[in-house]
This record gives sequence, structure tokens and C-alpha cells, in this order.
Amino acid sequence: MKKMYVMFTLILAMMLTACSSSNSEGTAKEEKDQLVVTTTIAQIADIVKNVGGEHVQVESLMGPGTDPHLYKATQGDIEKLSKADIIFYNGLHLEGKMNDIFEKMREQKPTYAVAENIPDEKLKADSQDKTVVDPHVWFDASLWKDAVEQVEAGLVKADPDHKEVYEKNADQYMAMLDELHAYGKEQMQTIPEESRVLVTAHDAFGYFGSAYGLEVLGLQGLSTDSEYGLKDVQSLVDILVQKKIKAVFIESSISDRSINAVVEGAKKKGHTVEIGGELFSDAMGEEGTPEGTYEGMFKHNIDTVVSSLK
Repeated sequence: MKKMYVMFTLILAMMLTACSSSNSEGTAKEEKDQLVVTTTIAQIADIVKNVGGEHVQVESLMGPGTDPHLYKATQGDIEKLSKADIIFYNGLHLEGKMNDIFEKMREQKPTYAVAENIPDEKLKADSQDKTVVDPHVWFDASLWKDAVEQVEAGLVKADPDHKEVYEKNADQYMAMLDELHAYGKEQMQTIPEESRVLVTAHDAFGYFGSAYGLEVLGLQGLSTDSEYGLKDVQSLVDILVQKKIKAVFIESSISDRSINAVVEGAKKKGHTVEIGGELFSDAMGEEGTPEGTYEGMFKHNIDTVVSSLK
């Protein structure tokens, strides 16, 4: 009886091992049926999720409140990038401290800078340095369609079996962008012309201003890595007083210290300036909220600007 019990136990163990192995292989196969995609900013992850649908597994390295200009990859990020089938990042030096990593990854797997798919003539140069390009292209919804095309092409190349799905989803996403673009133009027209001035901590809204008819002023340059001083604060204060601008805006991914200095400077000159609200610039909102999607983030920014400047 003892021998029979031992033999039964061994057989049962072998059967459980075989089942476990089978399940693991099945799980691995299911996971392999999905493309593993890693992105830097959430704005790009939103495109991949919507275009890829059920055929992709997406992870964004940079969550809410993260400043991509200053972001340094962790060991965990390197591991995620290494395990990905495809990598999508913005480019145009938005993720400036990660450029070397992307160069190495490009030698190993498909790695795409979606903003660099946009024709040069559509890009904006820095007003201070014409050799520097503004990377914040997602703030013109019509321009962001070029990024969608890059994501679509990358997914189709990696997974041609689902080409029609990716094309259909990309068309739907671009139709949403067209609606957002029209909404932005329509809403900005409700602001008195002399009040269409957007003042923020750094110069992230150049494309937004050009697309929707706003003059844009930022205390810092295109990158939050740039320095600003008392002279910059004073210069912006003078503009606020001269133009009688009533509201300025803070950004979700940047300290409000610099904007508060501008508000205080205007107050000392007898001009009251309010904080018009928080805008999403380099990062989107929390996942699971409307602002955690590109569409929700974009509408939030439009509605916040309009309600404060109207």
C-alpha cells in the first residue's frame, strides 16, 4: 500500500507539472498574440491603446505630473524597453536625457520618434534659437494626426495580420482629432480678441496658440531645463500690466512657484492677476479619469482657458 501511495503521488505530481507547463505555454502564447509596446509620454500611449486595441499591451514610462524634459530612465524603465516589441517616443529632444538609450534600442528593435514623422515645414522653431524645434506637437490636434500615422505604420509593420484593424482604428482616432480641432477653434472665438493671451510657466503651448488663435507667453523656454531669472519675471509682469491680462495658468507637471512670482509681481504694480486654473502640458491626468485620455486632457485645457479668459 505504501509503494502504491508513493507511486500515485509521483504520477499526480507529474500530471500537475504537465498541466502547469501547458498553462504557461498557453499564457505565453496569449501574451505573444499581443504586441508589447512601451511609450514615453501618455499622449503617445493613448494613440497606441486606441489604434492597437486588443492586439497591444501598452505601458507608458511617464505618468501624471512627470516632466519629460528632466526625466531620467530608471533600471526598471530599461527593463521595460528591453522587453518591448516596439518603442514609441516623441523625439525632437522632448525626452532629452534618454536620447542615447533610444539610439541603442533602435539597433535591437523597432523604435519610432513619432513627432519626427511630421514634415519640417509644420514644425515650430524656438523664438530664441532657430536651431531648436518645439517638441510639444500634440497641442495641435490636426498636427497630432501625423503621430497617429506613425503609430499605425509601426503596428502594421510589426503585425501585418491585423492591418485592417489598425487602419480602421487609426481612422476613427483621427476623426476624433478632427472634432477636437474644430471644437478648439470654435471655443476660442468666444474669448474677446484682446483677451486671447495664454500665460504659462514654460513655453509648451506654441502649437496650441497657433492652431487656436492665442498669443502664448511662457516664463521659461521650450524646456523646463532652461533657467529663468528676475529679469524674465519682471518682463512678463510688465506685459501682464500693459495688456491688462486677468489670468495666468499653472501646469500639472511643473512647480507653480514661477507663476506665483509673476502674480505677486503684478500685484505690486497694482494689477490683479488670478490663477486661471491648471493645464496639462507635458503630462496627462490620472489614468481612469477623463483627463487621463488625450481627448479629455485636450478638452480640459480648452475649457479651462476659455472659462478663465472669456
